Amino acid sequence: MTQTTSEQTRALARLRVPLALTWLGMVTERAARALWPLWSLAIALLATLMLGWHETLPIEAIWAVAVVSSVAAVVFLLRGFIKFRLPSRIEALARLDASLKGHPIQALIDNQAIGPQDEASAAVWRVHQARMAERAMQARAVRPKIRLAALDPFALRYVAALLLGIAVLFGSLWRVATVTDLAQGNTGLASGPVWEGWIEPPSYTGKPSLYLSDQEASIEVPVGSQISLRLYGEIGALTVAETVSARTVETGSVADPEQNFTALQSGTLEIAGPNGRTWDILVTPDTAPRVEVTGAPERAADGVMSLPFAASDDYDVVEGKAQISLDLASVTRRYGLGVDPEPRETVELDLPLPISGDRSDFSETLMGDLSRHPFANLPVLLTMTVKDAKGQVSEQNVTHMILPGRRFFDPLASALIEQRQWLLWSRSNGTRVSQMLRAISYRPDDIFRSETAYLRMRVILRRMETQIGFDSFTAEARDEAAQALWDLALLLEDGDVEDALERMRRAQERLSEAMKNGASDDEIAELMDELRQANENYIQQLQREAARNGDNSEQPQGSQENAMQMTQDDLQKMMDRIQELMEEGRMAEAEQALQELQELMENMQVAEGQQGQGQQSEGERAMEDLADTLRNQQGLSDQAFRDLQEQYNPGAQAGESQGNEGRNGGQGRGQSHDGQSGEGQGEGEGQSEQGQDGQQSQNGGQGLAQRQEELRRELERQRGGLPGEGSAAGDAAREALKRAEDAMRGAGDALSRNDLPEAIDRQAEAMDALRDGMRNLGEALAESEQNQGQQGTAEGRQGGTQRDPLGRSPGGSGQAGTDEGLLQGEDVYRRARELLDEIRKRSGESARPEGERDYLQRLLDRF
Repeated sequence: MTQTTSEQTRALARLRVPLALTWLGMVTERAARALWPLWSLAIALLATLMLGWHETLPIEAIWAVAVVSSVAAVVFLLRGFIKFRLPSRIEALARLDASLKGHPIQALIDNQAIGPQDEASAAVWRVHQARMAERAMQARAVRPKIRLAALDPFALRYVAALLLGIAVLFGSLWRVATVTDLAQGNTGLASGPVWEGWIEPPSYTGKPSLYLSDQEASIEVPVGSQISLRLYGEIGALTVAETVSARTVETGSVADPEQNFTALQSGTLEIAGPNGRTWDILVTPDTAPRVEVTGAPERAADGVMSLPFAASDDYDVVEGKAQISLDLASVTRRYGLGVDPEPRETVELDLPLPISGDRSDFSETLMGDLSRHPFANLPVLLTMTVKDAKGQVSEQNVTHMILPGRRFFDPLASALIEQRQWLLWSRSNGTRVSQMLRAISYRPDDIFRSETAYLRMRVILRRMETQIGFDSFTAEARDEAAQALWDLALLLEDGDVEDALERMRRAQERLSEAMKNGASDDEIAELMDELRQANENYIQQLQREAARNGDNSEQPQGSQENAMQMTQDDLQKMMDRIQELMEEGRMAEAEQALQELQELMENMQVAEGQQGQGQQSEGERAMEDLADTLRNQQGLSDQAFRDLQEQYNPGAQAGESQGNEGRNGGQGRGQSHDGQSGEGQGEGEGQSEQGQDGQQSQNGGQGLAQRQEELRRELERQRGGLPGEGSAAGDAAREALKRAEDAMRGAGDALSRNDLPEAIDRQAEAMDALRDGMRNLGEALAESEQNQGQQGTAEGRQGGTQRDPLGRSPGGSGQAGTDEGLLQGEDVYRRARELLDEIRKRSGESARPEGERDYLQRLLDRF
């Protein structure tokens, strides 16, 4: 029993501190509930005094507010004393006990009421009190519950707190002391005049307003700061003298009760009279912003210009402009640039500004794609200016430079871009440009890789000559021709060649031209990537051809053993070596290595690609027939164009037509541009010309309309037997050929009415639709070949050991692949990196099973 009593005593002793804190919390809680109106009123009065409201109100209003506030304070105080009641120790103990589970404090105070004489019952009671003592020793002070929402439904206490916060930010504690003057009756009228004033800097400076009575004798303010003064008391008792505004007119009276002026220069400000003061005002000027170019202009591979610049200001730069105008004095005035240029508007670009952060001093890069602008690749003047928040504009920063534009490394594309530049320089160059285009296309077989590009240039040339001949070569027509030349140059530069060997040759030629012309690092890197991709596609094409023609490609064992073999690793090393030489500036050695690579790749084509040239497939025959139709349509269009010229200028085009008939002399007669009419491919040029002359004499009585109708019927027949039915590309090809038929029908109707301009337009639509159809048919055939190549060819491989273009033995299953552990058709190193990155990614995913992650980790440790 004694042990139990001692445990109870220790437990109750441990409750002294939490019990005292709980009691203080209850006192605070009851005081807040009883006296919240009183302290809310006190806070509100303090805030009004700090804000200086008592200095602006009449003395009568101030006394009225003081009386009302005093009465309200007494009422609130009496009300608080009536409602307030100190909590007792028992109440605090009950609240503390209620915060504990099982009310252990009450259990310690209680005595056993039943069975105290029973030893077993007494033992249970002692165990119970021991447990309650342990639980009571864990007691913590209870937080007070100050909930005033029900007592203050209008949240007046928060209004008072908000006023106090505003007073702390914008008021002054020193103003509270002035209330004693009011209490003694020392008003402005009785004790003398008073004043107050503020200085407000311009908002863009971000500087705070200054209260004059709190400032020292010397003040530094930004130029343009607004000074406001208020004079109270008898008029004339206080006067203002200042030399900072530089005012000469409308100065007003020095004794005006309210005065406002702007600080424009350093000087003095004096308030003369009782309680007057004098300040020395130092006005800091706002200098104009500055901008300058910090580096040379750079050109990306796609022709986008980048020009670094830096701008600064005392506060903030809010706007910037870059104007680009032609530097005519620096232009080399020769050839098409020898004539006077047409006036062009100045190009204006917005300078980029930081989205966030400080704009007083920053560096940025001006970006712009001006490759298609007439000023591209010509000397220009770039003028930069920036403006600050005050509206001041910086001095012009003028940079002389060549406006960066896209570079064309294909010689033909570069020539077309030069003619486009002459055309945009002045419309008077139209005749010169058309003559140059005729000269370029005089021997098309030597320079044009595809008939599509040649035919597009003929269309551009024909339209230009027609418009120039009829004095309808307007600015809009000139811009349309310039856009067409740009598109044609892109076609020649980037190409849409479907043959992998042609793409590879083009990539090699472009890279070689870039090395000769001193291309930038970005352009070299882009061309190297293009060459890698072209070589990869070429090897894949040779693999597919080897798989399709395996049964016809048996060769003696000795010849295969003596054949040169090259792995993809060797090819990668050669290309890496070329890029390394270019990065080191050894362009001659790089060009020689590139030539060696080209010879190796073409020799690979001779050894492996000249197989299986047997019968043509159905798709190849369809492509050749459509190509013949396109050539014949172009010939008809040229003949209609010459007839149109003869109508308005008889005999003027005869000599030119005979001397410039197009490819192999047959273009203007509706025959094949290659001197063929779809058959007899083995005949020479002379025999082709004889056949064309005979055909011309045979059809001498036929009109162009009849020939157009025959060509439409031939196209209708070809469309009926077109392969690739059921595929998306095949259906698109049929739809394009249907559009071509409709355009041919319209051209025939126009020719029957002798409406040659309308007929030429419809014929151009027909040729565009034919090109679309041929492109879609090519895609359909490529899909069909890819599906067939995936099936493999198991026949015809027992006669000897074959190797693919990389020198690898085929797999035992007879597929085009190999059983060796090498990747085919793509970059080995790139693929390996992709696999390792994927393994690392999966090994770090905690959601995967632990066994799988352990396996992936072992793979990473091994490789």
